[in-house]
Amino acid sequence: MPVTVKIPTPLRALTLNRDTVSTEAGTLQDLVANLESEFPGMRERLCDDTGELRRFVNIYVNGEDVRFLQGLSTDLKAGDEVSIVPAVAGGV
Repeated sequence: MPVTVKIPTPLRALTLNRDTVSTEAGTLQDLVANLESEFPGMRERLCDDTGELRRFVNIYVNGEDVRFLQGLSTDLKAGDEVSIVPAVAGGV
């Protein structure tokens, strides 16, 4: 059973308008590599030049923010749900 990835609207052009995709991955870093392989351009949208998650991209595994887990080293298992959530800015 693969990991399910929820794709936000701004990234759906890369996934042929799919709002969810599935992939096999042992860690979040593997997942990013698999997404890049299947959907070129995904890594640069998620990671900066140093390979770390971009500040304005939030990723959750089963509802837990990966920044409070192990970041890109966060372990994944079959059936996990990964949500990619771009940060929203606003002001008054």
